[in-house]
Amino acid sequence: MSKYITTPIYYVNGEAHIGHAYTTFIADTMTRYEKLKGEDTYFLTGTDEHGQKIEESAQKNGKPTQEFADEISASFKNLWDEFGISYDKFIRTTDEDHKKGVQKAFEVMYAKGDIYKDFYEGHYCVSCETFFPETQLIDGEYCPDCGRSTSVIKEESYFFRLSKYEDALLKHYSNNSDFILPRSRANEVINFVKGGLRDLSVTRTSFTWGVKMPESLHDDKHVMYVWLDALLNYITALGYGKDDANMRYWPASTQFVGKDILRFHAIYWPAFLMSLDLPLPKRIGAHGWWTRDGEKMSKSKGNVIAPKEVADVYGAENLRYFMLREVPFGQDGDFSQRAFIDRINSELSNDLGNLLNRIIGMSGKYSEYEIDSVDVEQFHEKELDAMNTVLDSLDTYMENLQTHRYLEELWRLFSIGNKAIEEHAPWVKMKEDKKDEALATVALVANILAKASIMLHPVMPKTTNIIADALNFTIDNSSYKELVLDKKLLKVFNIKVVPPLFPRVEELLMPEAPKAMLEEKSKEETKEIKTEIQERDNLIEIGQFFETSLKVGIVVEAEEVPKSKKLLKLQVDLGEGSLRQVVAGIREFYTPQELVNTQVCVVANLKPAKLMGMTSEGMLLAAKDEDGLCLIRPEKPKKAGTPIG
Repeated sequence: MSKYITTPIYYVNGEAHIGHAYTTFIADTMTRYEKLKGEDTYFLTGTDEHGQKIEESAQKNGKPTQEFADEISASFKNLWDEFGISYDKFIRTTDEDHKKGVQKAFEVMYAKGDIYKDFYEGHYCVSCETFFPETQLIDGEYCPDCGRSTSVIKEESYFFRLSKYEDALLKHYSNNSDFILPRSRANEVINFVKGGLRDLSVTRTSFTWGVKMPESLHDDKHVMYVWLDALLNYITALGYGKDDANMRYWPASTQFVGKDILRFHAIYWPAFLMSLDLPLPKRIGAHGWWTRDGEKMSKSKGNVIAPKEVADVYGAENLRYFMLREVPFGQDGDFSQRAFIDRINSELSNDLGNLLNRIIGMSGKYSEYEIDSVDVEQFHEKELDAMNTVLDSLDTYMENLQTHRYLEELWRLFSIGNKAIEEHAPWVKMKEDKKDEALATVALVANILAKASIMLHPVMPKTTNIIADALNFTIDNSSYKELVLDKKLLKVFNIKVVPPLFPRVEELLMPEAPKAMLEEKSKEETKEIKTEIQERDNLIEIGQFFETSLKVGIVVEAEEVPKSKKLLKLQVDLGEGSLRQVVAGIREFYTPQELVNTQVCVVANLKPAKLMGMTSEGMLLAAKDEDGLCLIRPEKPKKAGTPIG
């Protein structure tokens, strides 16, 4: 059975950042894992190059739009090539085959009656390439997603009948519980669709940098809306729209996206596919964002991390390992240089690199570098059973996109190897004239390293190839079957001497985050976070009370805040069409699981505040005494957004 894995196509209005690298690393890892298992797998990545934002960015840089797009697209492709990303195709939305495929899809949707012409008037955000109803705007003007000012635009547009597919989408979510991973993100999408879908504007007349309309419609003043154009790349890359289209890889097995574009991929994209009578992707994996030392990255703060800068200093594969190990898929991750160095020194250098060095040294001293597995089963049945238990558990973690758990479990193999050396002490056995037992321990560890390197290969392909070469075998589907699935042991071989794989890092090799940012973060972290309503000495007028907007909210999503013992991050539905993020100091009293789909009372008109670098857009009402804290809740369920007063 074939597999098709995709990243989102990256927008060419700026250079690649560490979030782009994370998406690409995890997609590349999944692709390599499937190929290791022998699956026929196709991996797509690329760049999204149309839209008003690109046109404006090119003008600011004083360059023709195509030239600007060419340069930024090339920077992404060159970076992925330097990082050894194993993509099968790098698509650009300016490719002629892509444009023809998009035009073909437009014709099919139009002929089906799913696209019609009308006028659109509304608040448009250039940065997000999206119209927003006034009810969703911040202070009646600002974009709810990026916070930038919107403009009121009225223009003729073609519309896609998104509302037609509301019930079909909800049915698909209900019947396919793993369609959106992690599952906690599905609630956000489902609630949005249940709130009612409006037909989607899919063309523009206010700019020209986009895919032209099909010639059959004779309407040259329109260009296609960027999301219709961009999302269709996943099938135009396979030849959709061409007479000799090869769609054998469709539907996609896994489509990786950032959580900020999940709505487009989990609502618009399936609806487009339904209109085209094409099957939907098997699943969409939405990952979180990356911060730096607990702070959101931004150019104004000067704390944006360029992945090439990190790779040049610490190594690209070390960066891959850190990002895939550091954060559970779906949650936000934090890039800390100190945490990165700790993982290099403790896990990569001590656990893995040192284990290889030890058996190279012992085999050279005891057997002239020859390693033979002939006595391993006789002396190490316990260790082999433990090793095979770990190996048998790994596939489930990777299938569920839990790379952090996959690597955590995989690292148990190195613990088994190091423990075996300490317990069986080959140097003692050699003195006791028990050479066969000593060499069996060395061979056991060599087999552990071989099997572990096969399973680590999707994450660190260059490093594991060095290990495999030292152990005189090749990592491929054959060795995977023989050593992992069939549980066979290495045949007699001579181990090669290799330099240390992971030299220890004794100091920070990159500049730390700007001092001003760290001082601000320190001040925030020292504040005591209070969720209870405090009694005040001063009496207030009734009018002052009614200045506070209290509303009933529904907790749609909840997660722990890394590095905080008090905070939970909640996504709360207040009936506004989009979710509010509320950061609350209730982690000591509630788990995320028991909050999801429950009702809370929210102070809804507080100024947004920063807690641990995250924006909080409200406060929960709670009561606290010597017995602990409890949230104030409605006696009976109420609609999201119901006023309290």
